[in-house]
Amino acid sequence: MPEPTPPDVPLDVLVPVTDRRTLAPVPGEAELVALLVRDAPHVRANMVASVDGAATGGDDRSGSLGTPADARVFAVLRALADVVLVGAGTVRAEGYRELPVADHLRAARTAAGLPEVVELAVVTRRGDVPADLATGARPPLVVTGAAGAARARDLVGPDRTLVVPGHDDPDSPDLPAAVTALRARGLTRVLAEGGPGLLGDLLVADVVDELCLTTSPTLVAGPAPRVVHGAPWLAPPRPAHLRHVLHAPDGTLLTCWDLRAAVGSGA
Repeated sequence: MPEPTPPDVPLDVLVPVTDRRTLAPVPGEAELVALLVRDAPHVRANMVASVDGAATGGDDRSGSLGTPADARVFAVLRALADVVLVGAGTVRAEGYRELPVADHLRAARTAAGLPEVVELAVVTRRGDVPADLATGARPPLVVTGAAGAARARDLVGPDRTLVVPGHDDPDSPDLPAAVTALRARGLTRVLAEGGPGLLGDLLVADVVDELCLTTSPTLVAGPAPRVVHGAPWLAPPRPAHLRHVLHAPDGTLLTCWDLRAAVGSGA
């Protein structure tokens, strides 16, 4: 049987300019893993947007903006995470279920000291997740506030429920407390996949260390939100340091922004 391989799309490193090279798709993805692996603890967000800034296509799903290059990097990001953190609305819209690691990345995950399974943690004010997800072989962790606690425990059990009441609104989950609770379970590498509302809340709470942003070579117009939506203005604006830019033959751009680096540091 042939060895499993990633999507057959090369990625050119444009930034850093001192590291210009092409990352060929090979089993194990050693170069891409080395570029994306981070020390724990770490919270990384991963989002996709159209050229005109939309976070979803006309079907209200971010998946419709995806490209083969995005899929290649997306698989590596998940393989390097202990847990994927996502809002309940996005779980329903995108059809989230269990999160299998791509066959060609299992060895890289093991080498990074990560467990076999990527956990799914769903943030929900009401404590509600789709029934088929809650009753699956491995129910998600449910992150909720006071109002959703009973519902979450009924759906996934007390051991899979993280109740983190907000300080100002006990019914809303406290996101810094949620990250702390995940770390207490050994889930120290967090990958936040949105949606835009959750990313906004995470940024306001100042728990995101890094943002990976894919620009899909498409225009969609329409009323779609940006990748950050519904949050108040950040005052002052949060600086971001560009770690890398990858380019695919179809025009997809994949960037990584460090939100903790000193202002003015070079790429």
